[in-house]
Amino acid sequence: MPAPRLSVVVTRRLPEVVETRMKELFDVTLRESDEKMAREELVAAMQSADVLVPTLTDHIDANMLAGAGNRLRLIANFGAGVDHIDVASARSRNVLVSNTPGVVTEDTADMVMSLILGVTRRLPEGLAQMASGEWQGFAPTANLGGRIGGKRLGIIGMGRIGQAVARRAAAFGMEIHYHNRRQLRPETEAELQATWWESLDQMVARMDVISVNCPHTPSTFHLINARRLKLMKPSVVIVNTSRGEVIDENALVRALKAGEVAGAGLDVYEHGANINPALRELPNVVALPHMGSATREGRIEMGEKVILNIKTFADGHRPPDLVVPGML
Repeated sequence: MPAPRLSVVVTRRLPEVVETRMKELFDVTLRESDEKMAREELVAAMQSADVLVPTLTDHIDANMLAGAGNRLRLIANFGAGVDHIDVASARSRNVLVSNTPGVVTEDTADMVMSLILGVTRRLPEGLAQMASGEWQGFAPTANLGGRIGGKRLGIIGMGRIGQAVARRAAAFGMEIHYHNRRQLRPETEAELQATWWESLDQMVARMDVISVNCPHTPSTFHLINARRLKLMKPSVVIVNTSRGEVIDENALVRALKAGEVAGAGLDVYEHGANINPALRELPNVVALPHMGSATREGRIEMGEKVILNIKTFADGHRPPDLVVPGML
């Protein structure tokens, strides 16, 4: 007799090809709407399934895990970041957590460059003029932006995405600088033509563009705060495609309004969809709805990794993308 199929609950709509493959392999309950689950729904899903497939909108804390019962054995996260999951509590209850690392690297790095160009070349303002019919033709002094070639880019967090950003920015002629918990190997630094700064304060004070590419952890919460914003040049542009909590959003708004920061390109926000209204209104802000990894190819590859993690677990082996406390 074949072994019974794992019971899997998916919390959000996934690409159709991913959902179809899950139906073939598992006893899967799919989400019919694309609204995020309420807290009570998440707990009920964990009580009824062997495997939960959440996304970053699903915040799973210790109390929820305590109420999940004993059936849940794996949380196969659809996404690389796991700061929305209490991994330590899950592990203490013998619930494994996996993620999908590496899939969104190139797509997110593309978006970083899009935001840098969008802010420095004032693309939203140009689009608004065209949409409103205000544009009256070429003028030598109209819509002047800034050149990024020769400018200093400071990357905060030199992991996969940070390094992919460095390669793209170097092709645009930017000087690459970075701050990281550990300095890269000399050969990697040489390849990227990157300069390491042990002091974040000293680095941000000298950069023309700053790209936030570090994860959200207790040590990176409000890493960019009011004090560090004061250290920066008034001409600086800040881009964040990582996690909104890394930047003190209210302090950033004050700095933008005061002219202490020239512009910002944001794809993530401190309070998720509850965005500070000023960020929607300021002309020197390019605000996107978390589109950094939003490519068809990327979403399908993420789904394939989720399936691989679940299938490997179902076969009695360690999921290839298992998250362990030492990684956090």
